[in-house]
Amino acid sequence: MSSLIGQANQPANQPGADAAQGGPAGGAAGASAAIKDSDLQNFAKDVIEASMERPVLVDFWATWCGPCKTLTPLLEKAVTATRGAVRLVKIDIDKNQTLAQQLRIQSVPTVYAFYQGQPVDGFQGALPESQLTSFIDRLIEMSGAQPEDGGQTASELIKAADVKLAEGAAEEAEALYLQALQSDGDNAAAIAGMLRARIQLGDQEAAREMLDSLDDEMRAKPELAAVATALELGGHAVDSEEIASLQAKVEQDPKDHEARFQLAQALYAGGRQEEAGEHLLEIVRRKRDWNDEAARKELVKYFDAWGPTSELTLDFRRRLSSILFA
Repeated sequence: MSSLIGQANQPANQPGADAAQGGPAGGAAGASAAIKDSDLQNFAKDVIEASMERPVLVDFWATWCGPCKTLTPLLEKAVTATRGAVRLVKIDIDKNQTLAQQLRIQSVPTVYAFYQGQPVDGFQGALPESQLTSFIDRLIEMSGAQPEDGGQTASELIKAADVKLAEGAAEEAEALYLQALQSDGDNAAAIAGMLRARIQLGDQEAAREMLDSLDDEMRAKPELAAVATALELGGHAVDSEEIASLQAKVEQDPKDHEARFQLAQALYAGGRQEEAGEHLLEIVRRKRDWNDEAARKELVKYFDAWGPTSELTLDFRRRLSSILFA
């Protein structure tokens, strides 16, 4: 599986390898044909006219601006992943002071989004990559812009894959995540999705190898950290006799929280995640501070493993809150 990520990361898979360079940390590695530098003379053509067809992000930056060196490469990467659905124009404010004054740029980095000739959104400062992706996704949804090759954007592919994975169609989901990676090889959500698909297909070893092949920075991202938790929770062999024995102990003594906790762990590892959550909730309901709140902490791990939008997460988080704040 790690080789698939390697394939998706190859520059040849990204459109516009011979694009214009410029801006902080600019260059072919992060650029595409949808990315260019502009100035006062070309602003109307590059931004106003171009935005009549699709959203155009305008990145106001300066060579002396530290946050610009962080934001601009992320912008280039995110725009490249849209495969032409969104364009990026970079403006050096020191070389274009009149334009910066006309648009009331008071600090850098500042990003304006133009569509159909008008500014429709914007932000100041260096956003985290996840927030930047969401910002661009909203523009695409608002404008209905499509990639120039007629395909789906990485975000659209990931959303479709998430649906397939929730439906249990792990192989179809995996194929969609791979497509997303071919246009955005460092997309943490797509990599995490492929890992989850492998887990759902019962191939935890491949998922673990794939996770181990990633660098520390990628593994630390929330999407991958959640998958690591899922692998940890399901990482030991399930003994059906052990489950039966623990169930008997709990039935005999419902206050045996240690047995109930061990039963929850065994059920989770055996794929019976909802039952496991029910037992942890029961411990919290009976004695919330048992073993330094071990049951609540274990449930939080489940939430991480299931993902923030999972129906299980939403249901158990709501029920846990109702117990804790009753």
